[in-house]
Amino acid sequence: MKRQLMTAAAALALTLSAQPAALAYQDVAGDDALRTAIAADYETHLEDLYQHFHANPELSFREVETAARLASELRTLGFEVTEGVGQTGIVAVMENGDGPTLMLRADMDGLPVPEQTGLDYASQVTGTDLRGVENPVMHACAHDTHMTALVGAARQLVERTDEWSGTLVLIGQPAEELGEGAVAMIEDGLFERFPLPDFNVSFHTFSAIPTGTITYVPGFAMANVDSVDIHVQGRGGHGAYPHTTKDPIYLASQIVVSLQSLVSREVSPLEPAVVTVGAFNAGTKHNIISDGAHLQLTVRSYTDEVREQLLTGIQRIAANQAASYGLTPEEYPRVEIEETYTPALFNNPDLAARAVETMRGRFGAEAVVEASPVMGGEDFSRYHRTEHNIPTFMFWVGGTTQATLDDYTARGLVPPSNHSPFFAPDDPEGSITQATEAMAAVALDILAPSGSE
Repeated sequence: MKRQLMTAAAALALTLSAQPAALAYQDVAGDDALRTAIAADYETHLEDLYQHFHANPELSFREVETAARLASELRTLGFEVTEGVGQTGIVAVMENGDGPTLMLRADMDGLPVPEQTGLDYASQVTGTDLRGVENPVMHACAHDTHMTALVGAARQLVERTDEWSGTLVLIGQPAEELGEGAVAMIEDGLFERFPLPDFNVSFHTFSAIPTGTITYVPGFAMANVDSVDIHVQGRGGHGAYPHTTKDPIYLASQIVVSLQSLVSREVSPLEPAVVTVGAFNAGTKHNIISDGAHLQLTVRSYTDEVREQLLTGIQRIAANQAASYGLTPEEYPRVEIEETYTPALFNNPDLAARAVETMRGRFGAEAVVEASPVMGGEDFSRYHRTEHNIPTFMFWVGGTTQATLDDYTARGLVPPSNHSPFFAPDDPEGSITQATEAMAAVALDILAPSGSE
């Protein structure tokens, strides 16, 4: 579950810097047929679907019923749907003449969090994770809105097949919260068994952004995320006779302090980097010097070069601190770097510019705001980290009304964040309909028939 804890922290860290007041973006496009249709569809179908997803969350790689419902929704619309891709993922394909192939992604998994929102449709579900541990489960990261908006966009695009030409590939991805779902789908042949996308697009609902606002980051938007364990060895003994021991707590402390030099003195100050020791575990009693200590690190970067510099530096520091303390090479700390990591999310600048132009045309320039990159992680990044180098774009949709944000500010409080047991969009209709419209509009632009304006 280390990956789950890591991505939870990543979501909490996604405090995008641009957070303007919510706007009446509905006024920008006027009496628009797409917007009107989405609003009507929310009342007759999407609201119930959202509440169903919210009330029935499932944990990572356990999204069996969730995937089945999403598959059914898309199959009913005429998509050719394949289930069980990357364990519990689904892939839905619709070919509609010649043109580009566009992949739209929604993640499906919930979190081991006991819901405390007080909603009428709050989750009462418990689930068993991959370790066999049973936990309460809720959609604390708004993946329920992602699936609902994907279905909403699909429903509009099916009604408008005369307005686009090409191929739609819609995926329901498992295990985003573990950082493992995207790679599972890729390894199961996502880009070989199904049409290869020319573009990948996704979004995320975020609590700190006002409803009615969309934020985006061109280029690097989120970080490489690595989990590292350092197992420090020592020679234990009596706390009254430290000279007869090699104290692993002392050694681990020296390693913790030295690790800070990687960012402050080795990585260029122009390159983002983070090395955080999130856990330090050692010892059992006041007067016993243990024979081991365990450090758990999260390591963040953007470029592959800085990532390698940090990981190599951690190994070097651990070994050299042990050597300076007089340990033998056989006693040097064991550094374990998790093989599965979350690569940096890079939003293709050209695709971002195109999508932003489309969204601003619908919602207004003040409602679609460029934000700052952050050091959180998101495994949507995996889809452009293959040999195909597919242009990818993720944007963020507001999840809390401006009135609610203002109320918390007036009381000197911080509103519930993603992954909080108290978080759910307080205006789900506003979040879902805007996301649906944005996804559908971007798809209609990318798949516009040749020669159309």
